[in-house]
Amino acid sequence: MKNTEKPYDHRDEEPGNAQVIPITAARRRAGESDASSVEDRLAGFLDFLRRRVAGEYEVDEFGFDPELNDKVLLELIRPLYRHWFRVETSGLDNVPAEVGALVVANHSGTLPVDALMLQVALHDEHPAHRPLRLLGADLVYQLPVLGHLSRKSGHTLACPEDADRLMRKGELVGVFPEGFKGVGKPFSERYRLQRFGRGGFVASAIRAQVPIIPCAIVGAEEIYPKLGDLRSLARLLGLPYLPITPLFPWLGPLGLVPLPSKWLIEFGEPVRTDEYDPEEADDPMLVFNLTDQIRETVQQRLDRLRLQRGHAFPPFF
Repeated sequence: MKNTEKPYDHRDEEPGNAQVIPITAARRRAGESDASSVEDRLAGFLDFLRRRVAGEYEVDEFGFDPELNDKVLLELIRPLYRHWFRVETSGLDNVPAEVGALVVANHSGTLPVDALMLQVALHDEHPAHRPLRLLGADLVYQLPVLGHLSRKSGHTLACPEDADRLMRKGELVGVFPEGFKGVGKPFSERYRLQRFGRGGFVASAIRAQVPIIPCAIVGAEEIYPKLGDLRSLARLLGLPYLPITPLFPWLGPLGLVPLPSKWLIEFGEPVRTDEYDPEEADDPMLVFNLTDQIRETVQQRLDRLRLQRGHAFPPFF
């Protein structure tokens, strides 16, 4: 009787030998998928360029260009958000999905990178992908390129008229009441809130009858630790300050690379303003009390988030 049994081959006993064909097929499928993804992205980009050239895009009365903001401007800073600062958010369910609201956050970091990270958080992480319409200082709009890009991103001048119009339209508006006092404070005062101005943001929210969302941002204080200030040069350049950090100006342009601190952003429970009549926005005592309440809320959340985060520069994983 003829022996049909397969001859012994030691290669049959090598671990993983039977998986050679499946692995090869999987790799081929992965390569095809990658190629398809690249083709889809290229086609999407070419279609985006076609619409821009043809003028087939919308810009609102403030100059906000949603498509440019999402496809270009936010795309440029998403790597910082996801991989450099590794931002984690919480409390997003406190931010309404459709109606107008005012997000009030602490401001820090020497350069206003926290404003950009907050914008990415609400656009990418919120279920409704809400664009944040930030209220910026006059200096921002006095600079030609920066002012133009800020308008395209949906931001506008920090004035009651613009804030009221945006919130009444149902937009999500963001404000940093500390202003340059917060973003430019020395590293020795990190996570200690500065004065919240005169409370104009509270008056605007009461007039528009929208909730105020306290927001705490931990992580920005460590990206450019401000150790000193070149005041004479700052005045010459018309800047509120010109910082000295561990890397700037010693390393030149490399000193502008932010340190990779770990970030946490938390959105607190809304403070209702529809319990008041719009006319009460002119009551200075009411506005002062609400402003102080929101400032204290943000400070408490900052203190808790710092403990929760732990070390500012945990190892990368």
